[in-house]
Amino acid sequence: MRAPRFGPGRFVKRFMPRSLLGRSLLMILIPLVLLQAVALWIYYGSHLTLVYRRLSGSVAGEIAMTLDLMRRDWSPEDRAWAMDQALRQFDLKMRLEPGKILPREARQENVLGPMDDDLIAALHERLDDPFLLDWNYDPRYVLIRIQLPDGVLDVLAPRKRVDLGTIWFFVAWVAGTAALLFAIAALFMRNQVRAIRRLASAAEAFGLGRDTDPIRPEGAAEVRQAAMAFNRMQERIRRFLVQRTEMLAGVSHDLRTPLTRLRLALAMLPPKPELAPDVAEMTADVEEMERMIEGYLAFARGEKLEQAEPTDLSRMLTEVAEGARRAGADLVLEVPPALVLPLRADAARRAITNLVDNALRHARRVVLAATPAGPRGVHVLVDDDGPGIPPDRRESVFRPFESDTAGGTGLGLTIARDIVRAHGGDIMLEDSPLGGLRARVRLPI
Repeated sequence: MRAPRFGPGRFVKRFMPRSLLGRSLLMILIPLVLLQAVALWIYYGSHLTLVYRRLSGSVAGEIAMTLDLMRRDWSPEDRAWAMDQALRQFDLKMRLEPGKILPREARQENVLGPMDDDLIAALHERLDDPFLLDWNYDPRYVLIRIQLPDGVLDVLAPRKRVDLGTIWFFVAWVAGTAALLFAIAALFMRNQVRAIRRLASAAEAFGLGRDTDPIRPEGAAEVRQAAMAFNRMQERIRRFLVQRTEMLAGVSHDLRTPLTRLRLALAMLPPKPELAPDVAEMTADVEEMERMIEGYLAFARGEKLEQAEPTDLSRMLTEVAEGARRAGADLVLEVPPALVLPLRADAARRAITNLVDNALRHARRVVLAATPAGPRGVHVLVDDDGPGIPPDRRESVFRPFESDTAGGTGLGLTIARDIVRAHGGDIMLEDSPLGGLRARVRLPI
């Protein structure tokens, strides 16, 4: 017994979309996101960061030059002149608060983007004095508070000088173009997948024996080619079925003619006592040959020309049970009031009758029941109190001529499974609560 494998491949497969549309969109989305991420990293991580460093260095250099002028032994008027020049030349608003001390417990107010870290790094590089930055002081300015020996210098630097503001536009452009391309790809892929779904639905319907019109080729060239190939295959199979049905009708007529002559010859023999046992045996042989021919023809025909229609399964099972009771069988019927599902009525009745007859040949008591199996299925159960079938032989009895016992032709179970599988269901053999065999027929709704 192989141990279960757990690995990254299994983990990825677990969360991978199951539909073709989902996987196709994922194949488009992942490269698209990676491409946009690389473009954003190249612009934001290299070019834009370099621009922010240069802008921050320029503002820090202007503040440092102004402080160098103010540190000279000048009068208050000269300091005011230096701050006025900073405003005129660099658009830096400065105000000295004598005697003030920066609070040590104050926190730096950061914002999204590289400009806050770049400005702090530039100020540390050019200033020896302690400072604090407040990005939330004013939407248009950055407040820089610098501790001087005789007070605190407040500097209002225009925000636009250190913040380009284009990062949001670039992110919006990247996200918008990605969403637009993804929407176009989703629309295109949905049209392609719709053509594949129609092809799958037509193939499923045709496989269940339903008469479907040729599908219209659409979508990509490969999908159109598959649709045209399916139409050609469907036409060839229909032509083959018609030819086989006509041939079988001829074979049936040719085989029944000599059997009829034999039956008439046996009936016209003189009623001699010494010939009576031989005549009875030959008559039984002729009847058995007729039953075998009917079974062979039914198995070869497969009831595939009948079209599925909404059928009351409960009523059909009631009719099968009444027919068995008229023949003297002990049969119990357990069905709900109405179970309507698409069936080829004659073929389904033949399949259920074959199962009931097979049970009656081997048992004294038979129970025929039907029950819903979820929202998309119905189970028909045929239980008996017979000897049953060993588990290792339950699959082999469905092969032609494997179950040729108790006067059967060996085709009853084979024909029944062939009909049920043509409906999209299956037949399983299990242990019966009555002690014998249970035949479970699963039919889709």
